[in-house]
Amino acid sequence: MRRSELNRRRDAIIGLLCDIDEMSAAALAGQLEVSVQTIRADLRDLDEAGLVQRRNGVVRLRRQSENIGYAPRVSVARGEKQQIALEVQHLVADGARVALGTGTTVEACARMLAATRKELFVATNNMHAVMALQGASGATVSLAGGAVRLRDLDLIGTASREFFANYLADIAIFSCGGVSSAGEVLDYNTDEITARVAVSGCAQRKVLVMDCAKFGRELPCRKHMLWDYDVIVTGAEFPSTLLARCAAEGCRVIQVERSAEPMRAPL
Repeated sequence: MRRSELNRRRDAIIGLLCDIDEMSAAALAGQLEVSVQTIRADLRDLDEAGLVQRRNGVVRLRRQSENIGYAPRVSVARGEKQQIALEVQHLVADGARVALGTGTTVEACARMLAATRKELFVATNNMHAVMALQGASGATVSLAGGAVRLRDLDLIGTASREFFANYLADIAIFSCGGVSSAGEVLDYNTDEITARVAVSGCAQRKVLVMDCAKFGRELPCRKHMLWDYDVIVTGAEFPSTLLARCAAEGCRVIQVERSAEPMRAPL
């Protein structure tokens, strides 16, 4: 089986579990038109990666008090994240001053910008984003200093607050740990909140990027509402009440396809 087909099917499983709180292996097999044995193999791997939880014959997205490691998160909703990155590139002009936050979706955006934009100035607390920008034409990159969170190779908390306070960016691109059904923007701890406030606060235009698995994920720390930002780029399907509030507050919501096959960034 091709790796792209395997990743696409597992992205689809995550997408279905975003919409339906829990499903059986048989129901997933019927939706995706594969055998139950194939789905069980997928679920076993997703469970081992800490992404889903199997219990009493059904599976659901894992609820956790701390985010999973960086490497497993890269493979979650990979096609959706690339679709998000494609939309984000249209928001960034050549020569722009860009602030980049942490996370795998932001890394995907950085990789797309490196392939499609020139002469960027980038300030970031995300070492993965720095590596993604390595081949960017004419780019200047400034990285926050301080204690590194080794699990994710980023810098959060006070280090990020002091760093981003030195810059005025045209656009900030950042993510979050989750979004409640009421539109509250959530994170796993206060250090992550501090980093998000810092990166969003240094830019004239604030862009939140999030995959569909984050909508409805209840986490302990909150700061801001969706409509406090200028643009939301996501594969999540927000209810009409949230969309109406975003529109009323001047927040643009860009919804992308969730099941798109991962692709290479343009050369």
